[in-house]
Parts: sequence; structure tokens; C-alpha cells
Amino acid sequence: MPELELTIRHDDGVLVLDLHGDLDGGATDQMKQAQTTAAEVAPRVLVLNFADLGYMNSTGIALIVGVLAEARRLGSDVRVCGLSDHYRHIFEITRLADFVSFHLDEGEAVDNQHTPAS
Repeated sequence: MPELELTIRHDDGVLVLDLHGDLDGGATDQMKQAQTTAAEVAPRVLVLNFADLGYMNSTGIALIVGVLAEARRLGSDVRVCGLSDHYRHIFEITRLADFVSFHLDEGEAVDNQHTPAS
């Protein structure tokens, strides 16, 4: 499994987390850094970009829950893009979908005027 490479970008009230590779227990430190950055930046919008996600297990889902909890504490609007149908289904059955909006790509996710993809 390829190790997670997390890229964190922020500009104009938007924090983007690009997830490349596998989201599992090996990504704990990186995802904690994402939470720390979110707390420092206090973004209006947090985008989780899963376009290059290889694999995500239950530990990876727990790490996402931690990021979502921090975003909720900060009052950030959480948007998800690039999620495969399989992982979108997992977001729905675990009820994580209740706390995010789904978008086709990053451009759509950061566009405040666009209606979320259903």
C-alpha cells in the first residue's frame, strides 16, 4: 500500500486537504497535522480532496472523523470531492455524509455559488 501523502493548502478562507495514497493507521500523524492546521487557520470552508485516494480502511475513516469534528468545532463548511462511488457509499452508511456536502471536483467544491452534487 502506498503511504499517504497529504498536501495542505489554504487561501482566502478555504483549506484544502489533498489525500494521495492510502488512508490508514500510517496516516495518523499527517491527519493530526491537518487538524492542527485547521485549528490555526479556522477556515470558512474545508475541502477534503479524495481524487487520488488509493485505499481507506476503518482507521482512515476514524481519522476523517477527527478532522470533521475539528471542522465542526470551528464552524467550517466541509466539502468532499473526488470520492469514488464505493467510498461515497461508505460515507452514507456511516452517516459521515450528514456532515459534508459532495462535489464532483475541487473547483466545484470551492465555488460558493455552486449547488452540491447529489
